[in-house]
Amino acid sequence: MPKLHTVRQGECLASIAQAYGFFLDTLWQHPSNARLRQERRDPYVLRPGDQVTIPDLRPRQVSCRTGATHRFKLRGVPEKLRLRLLSEGEPRRHVPYVLVVDGCRELHGETDADGWVEQWIPPNAQEGELRLGEDEVYPLRLARLLPVEDDEGLKARLGNLGHLHGDDADALHAAIADFQRQHGLPSTGEADDTTRARVREIHGS
Repeated sequence: MPKLHTVRQGECLASIAQAYGFFLDTLWQHPSNARLRQERRDPYVLRPGDQVTIPDLRPRQVSCRTGATHRFKLRGVPEKLRLRLLSEGEPRRHVPYVLVVDGCRELHGETDADGWVEQWIPPNAQEGELRLGEDEVYPLRLARLLPVEDDEGLKARLGNLGHLHGDDADALHAAIADFQRQHGLPSTGEADDTTRARVREIHGS
């Protein structure tokens, strides 16, 4: 029978789906998860304590000839990591990088013409490190972004966008005001619904 999975810190729907043997879309579109879809809107941004309905797994049976070798392709794995590098609002184009995933897997590439980094990573990856040359290193905390309605989720996005410089209430107020000025909103320094929605839009999640 279906069960409820309580989301823990560091989990997203991709990692949960992999753990239970499902595709992400199967869980996300399941009728019992309609409320979760309405509240979160993004399967990669869940809050610890959220509950995901896990339906019964229905094994697929395939008839194969004995005495022969057969190849099966697992769909839906891995997941794509996408992040954009900007400098003063302009994309950092064609920058060589090394992406280290969970301290053991190195992926080499170059940002595209719009400054995007795109790499396939395991759905359950937790940590990463983006290296640009020898002196520029950015730690990545994967699958830990809280919803923008949560103040910690708002702070994380403002930090990713380069507005947050500090960890106290004054720094957050200044970051919100700076973001509002840059994007044509009243510069109140208060995180109203309009500001949070705009932060989510600009951040991309």
